[in-house]
Amino acid sequence: MSTIKVAATQMACSWDIDANIAQAHALVRTAAKQGAQIILLQELFETPYFCQDINDKFKELARPLQNNPLIQGFQKLAIELEVVLPISYYEKADNGLFNSIAIIDADGSIKNHYRKTHIPEFPGYHENEYFDAGDSGFQVTQTRYAKIGVGICWDQWFPEAARAMALMGAELLLYPTAIGTEPSQNDHDSRDHWQRVMQGHSGANLVPVIASNRVGCEDGNTTSMTFYGSSFISDCLGKKIAEADRNNSSVIVADIDLTQSAIARQDWGVFQTRQPKAYNLLTQELPKPAYSDQV
Repeated sequence: MSTIKVAATQMACSWDIDANIAQAHALVRTAAKQGAQIILLQELFETPYFCQDINDKFKELARPLQNNPLIQGFQKLAIELEVVLPISYYEKADNGLFNSIAIIDADGSIKNHYRKTHIPEFPGYHENEYFDAGDSGFQVTQTRYAKIGVGICWDQWFPEAARAMALMGAELLLYPTAIGTEPSQNDHDSRDHWQRVMQGHSGANLVPVIASNRVGCEDGNTTSMTFYGSSFISDCLGKKIAEADRNNSSVIVADIDLTQSAIARQDWGVFQTRQPKAYNLLTQELPKPAYSDQV
């Protein structure tokens, strides 16, 4: 199959978990009715983005992959609609807690499982309090329709992650996300920067990108965040070919010609002319800069 149809969704979330899941199912059905075969939901859509606050009670939300009702529900939906669904969830595994993705193929099987590698720690994004750094490594999964690589939110800021998945043969890069206003910088809008970074991954690796964000205002105990949506799909040159607005729950769909993308990767030669021996610095830990409060 050369041309496939992909979709990104976005939605607002509340503490009515059943309603969130029902809304996510409805968005998947809407995308499937429009012909989408690979459908991306946003990061941690079961609940509001609880990482705004530091509260141990939120750790009780984590569930194992095995016999997880959320995952099982989407497995049934994948079988019914014959769609591929990378599903974000909060995972409990032995003594570890992870921000994870179960990659469900169109036959309902879990083809792969990824744990978020890069864990941010900033005002409003206290993920170090809830998630261990992922131990799965970057992965590429052959699904019924395409070979996909999936990163989660903060992973999308790292060109190394995108390049690693492209080198493993990813035909699509998918990034489920939760990003919005910065509690420590109320006048800062990172939306355009956020998009351009992933468009850069797409253009540098000649691989289409699908990014799904959340919308709506969510109040924590001491902060409030407005998530800016703007989910998008790019072609293999990094051009946006579909984009959602900043405020509304929605579905966007686009056609991707996998053969055309493969020809572009071959023609540009960015992989054939790489010089890995020159990149040793990328695997070294750099010393942290010394900051001074003196001007």
